Amino acid sequence: MFLSWRRSKLGFLPKLKKEHLPGVDSGSEIVIPSHFLCPISLDLMKDPVILSTGITYDRESIEKWIEGGNFSCPVTKQDLMSFDLIPNHTLRRMIQDWCVANHSYGIERIPTPRIPVTPYEVNDVCSRIAVATQRGDSKRCSELVGKIRNWARESERNRRCVVNGGTGIVLAASFEHFAGVSIEKHVGLLEEILLVLVCVFPISIEGLSKLGSADSLKCLVSFLMGKNLSPKQNAVFVLKELLLVDQRYVDSLAAIEGVSEALVSIIREPLCPSATKSSLTAIFYMILPSEISEKMTLKFMELGLVSELLDFLVDAEKSLCEKALGVLDGICDFKQGREKLYQNALTIPLLVKKILRVSEVASEYCLSILLKLCKSGEKGEDEARVEAAQLGAFQKIIVLLQVGCGGDMKDKVTEMLKLLNLYKDRLDCIDSSMHFKFLKKSF
Repeated sequence: MFLSWRRSKLGFLPKLKKEHLPGVDSGSEIVIPSHFLCPISLDLMKDPVILSTGITYDRESIEKWIEGGNFSCPVTKQDLMSFDLIPNHTLRRMIQDWCVANHSYGIERIPTPRIPVTPYEVNDVCSRIAVATQRGDSKRCSELVGKIRNWARESERNRRCVVNGGTGIVLAASFEHFAGVSIEKHVGLLEEILLVLVCVFPISIEGLSKLGSADSLKCLVSFLMGKNLSPKQNAVFVLKELLLVDQRYVDSLAAIEGVSEALVSIIREPLCPSATKSSLTAIFYMILPSEISEKMTLKFMELGLVSELLDFLVDAEKSLCEKALGVLDGICDFKQGREKLYQNALTIPLLVKKILRVSEVASEYCLSILLKLCKSGEKGEDEARVEAAQLGAFQKIIVLLQVGCGGDMKDKVTEMLKLLNLYKDRLDCIDSSMHFKFLKKSF
């Protein structure tokens, strides 16, 4: 079935042509009545609603119109005095009857839409969750959380209503409370709350502070170390969001036994791309310069993170590649990290290969790592420079300079070229003279 158009007395009406349907001639056509069509999308309306101007639209289309900053009626151009959308039940039933009458043409009856949730209903349920939490009534709390979960899954409109209703703060407070009472006793409820919390992100700073409490973090790490995949994915996502907002949570998280092992295991045995990205982001923030960054970096290296990341980089997609290189760049700030990279045969070939092959961000990380390895003054520095030059790093860096790069990137390119210039007599695989003449002009 496909949609085409023809002119009629009523203007342009859509015409459905059916081909290769049992019992129906290939040339048969169905004309959709014009008043069944949304004036915005020109599609058959699934949930017709009446605007304050008296014009009927499909709910999804008119909501997108209003959310886009348009405060006038698309048809009449009148300013909207009210944004209330009144369901047009009569027209919806007519559309459903028309679908049933044309069922033989393969047209399915549109389902009766659910009534959208209102802010009042969301606030009411949130208040009840808060009361149930104070009383320690986990059963009642679970029922109410399930109700919010169902609302959020029904439609994007409902999800936005749930988010705007401040549900995140209430759920975070409930999570903190029951995690402090007993994780084992309330594990089912805690998993359910965490699932809904992920759906309603981002949440306020107040809500995040409750998720960043000692009890909440212990619960999140226990899920991270568990065998159930869904709680593990949700837990690593929440941890990533916490560290993105405030790095002070790093100290609290680092004090919990098993968190490093759990994060590395997600990279070693990927659950899904989003979980891997969250894990890499969390590790990145945990090794940023701080009082415990060296301790955390050494811990991750003991768990084999360097070799895991290098193996991972071989065929990682763009976003994952950038995050993995960011973590390696942080590890290179420490002598032990550079030693690990010197020892791995994949290090220099992979770094050179990824320059100009992934993204500008990835290229900058590769240059930063190469610089740290090639001017460290440590054993392995000379070998790293020679290997990088032999693998074509010089040509790629020249190209970076030619295409243009600014700021820190240009400084790194210039510095790397000067380092490789010291080894021009040992570059057996390239025509050195041409490149060094260009290099001289560039400087």
